[in-house]
Amino acid sequence: MEIALSFKDRHVVVFGGTSGINLGIAQAFARQDAAVTVVSRKEANVAAAVALLRESSTRIHGAMADVRDFEAVGQAIVSACAQFGPIDVLVSGAAGNFLQAASRMSPNGFKTVIDIDLVGTFNVMRQAYGQLRRPGASVINITAPQAVVAMRYQAHASAAKAGIDQLTRALALEWGEEGIRINAISPGPIEGTEGFRRLLAATPAQETSAREHVPLKRFGTIEDIANLALFLASEHAGYISGAVIPCDGGGATESVKPALEAAGRLLA
Repeated sequence: MEIALSFKDRHVVVFGGTSGINLGIAQAFARQDAAVTVVSRKEANVAAAVALLRESSTRIHGAMADVRDFEAVGQAIVSACAQFGPIDVLVSGAAGNFLQAASRMSPNGFKTVIDIDLVGTFNVMRQAYGQLRRPGASVINITAPQAVVAMRYQAHASAAKAGIDQLTRALALEWGEEGIRINAISPGPIEGTEGFRRLLAATPAQETSAREHVPLKRFGTIEDIANLALFLASEHAGYISGAVIPCDGGGATESVKPALEAAGRLLA
């Protein structure tokens, strides 16, 4: 039976959806006729993203919340569902990162990344739980290669992303009985993002080195990640749950590692 890739009459909520990969995912769903809510913590960023998304769809809503604030996340979800009803697709992508040796990292620096990435992902999923359409809802978390490949200067991000991977698997077990699918995407080096510019392409030499380590010999694009999100949220992926899927050109864990370590040595 042929399955159409369409999200008409579906409600997609994207946390962190005002920039980079997450905004690209929101745009992709908007172009597929979904009603889209983007959530971020800065009012100006939300307004700009809503204006951009309305070039593709009229059914766009924006809300503000810091994912570290459990109650604020809940209020944003209530606002979203008041506009467009239950959530069919939930994307949790808010993140923070910086390069720092663990021996020089402050407890607050470590905690901040854990709170944004890992605790934030839990807050988003937990507060959305009651509003997810059953059966058929799809949750997509955004993780990173640091979850499985240890990297210098990334102890905080590695711990946070490893937690996201296991949270994805654990809740796929718990919520699967209700027909909720939960997966994660692990992007490799994706050009056009803030993380790419700051962490992998700070210098031309660093950028060249990173590209040479990608088996496909190119960096990923935001569209590459958005296309994977569309697939995972669609009926084509109806039997996929609890998966953490790399989108990295064939092994970008190895391409990201030397570039990040080279950048970190500049800070030492």
